[in-house]
Amino acid sequence: MKLRSNEVFIPGAFPRYTYISRQSPEYDLTYEFRLTQSLNTVGFLTSIVGPSKIGKTVLCEKVLGMDKIVDLTGNDFKDTEDFWITVAKKVGLPLESNHSERRIIEGQGLAGTKEGIVSSVTESYRSNKDKVIQYFVDRDLVLVLDDFHSASPRMQTEIAYQLKDAIRKYFRTVVISLPHRSDDAIRKNPDLSGRLNLINIEPWNSDELREISVTGFEQLGVDLDSSFAEDMAKESLFSPQLMQSICLNLCLLLDIDNVAMPEKMDRSMLLKAYKMTSLNLLSYREVARKLRSGPNTRGQKRKSYMINNGEQVDIYELLLKAIAVDPPRVSLSTDEIKRRMDMMLGDAADKPDRLKIKSTIDIVQSIMQSSESMYQVFEYKDDEVYILEPLFLFYLRWGTLG
Repeated sequence: MKLRSNEVFIPGAFPRYTYISRQSPEYDLTYEFRLTQSLNTVGFLTSIVGPSKIGKTVLCEKVLGMDKIVDLTGNDFKDTEDFWITVAKKVGLPLESNHSERRIIEGQGLAGTKEGIVSSVTESYRSNKDKVIQYFVDRDLVLVLDDFHSASPRMQTEIAYQLKDAIRKYFRTVVISLPHRSDDAIRKNPDLSGRLNLINIEPWNSDELREISVTGFEQLGVDLDSSFAEDMAKESLFSPQLMQSICLNLCLLLDIDNVAMPEKMDRSMLLKAYKMTSLNLLSYREVARKLRSGPNTRGQKRKSYMINNGEQVDIYELLLKAIAVDPPRVSLSTDEIKRRMDMMLGDAADKPDRLKIKSTIDIVQSIMQSSESMYQVFEYKDDEVYILEPLFLFYLRWGTLG
């Protein structure tokens, strides 16, 4: 039976037909083998670090299987709730905790007046860490803690403290983080020294991303032009999820599921697939609008710059355009951003200097940090802009900002 395109290209779940096994550049081993080795090392915590949308969770699903994973994120853990209560709730274990309640009971006084009698009632629900650990061990489950960096600093320290003891009792845990984000509670914890297996997931290279498209179109009986596969790999920004999305949308545009011989692909069809893919990322439109608006001007008019297409932009719009122009990159130095701005401004006499660019990036970063987590799409650290969300960069390149 012929496969359908949405069975082959799956952006948001495990891609059964287009899963690509990758080799760790640090060792002559696949990432699947590294994770298997780590999980079989009793008493060790597994830490997976890599850029967003790069397949860290999919790697866990491939090695463990969905039925063995208990998935939580850093945001699930609150400072006001015990770590083990949060985990127990996830798996549906009955909770126990110590709970005291003061009750006032109305009674009859000596002179016939009513008086309140305070009665203290204690109900015992004990939160039992060992009970949760045993539940996981008996069922061969693994806690996969994604976006560890999104937990509060205090909660990160608490989680590290709780896991330090739990991993000695065969409680298997995988902690997933982004690079350039604070996960020092895990990596620099002296109590975990010598008991941490660190797996650094490198960005996908062009050959690996091309393999997704070539393998998938072969499954569908379509011969994909190598130049198209190369172009899609470039626009995927090291993200297999983006490559899956672009391929799926190209299939839909070509109506591959319903025609015996799909329409011949050309460059315009590919560009249309990119724009169509951006329609699934409209949440980033508001992010882009907020960042390009910059801070409140309090009625003052900002300085504008004329870029080479004749458009007038202020410094915040210029920054986003510099991030978005060719070639797409997920990290940019301040000097590279300045070079891109200079290119867009052409022969203009007045161009932002390096100090102006740095202060603009600092202001945009403060806007992101004071906003909800979805707005934190890049990070400025050590004179480098790191794109944390490749989907945001893709939207900057192909979406409509309005």
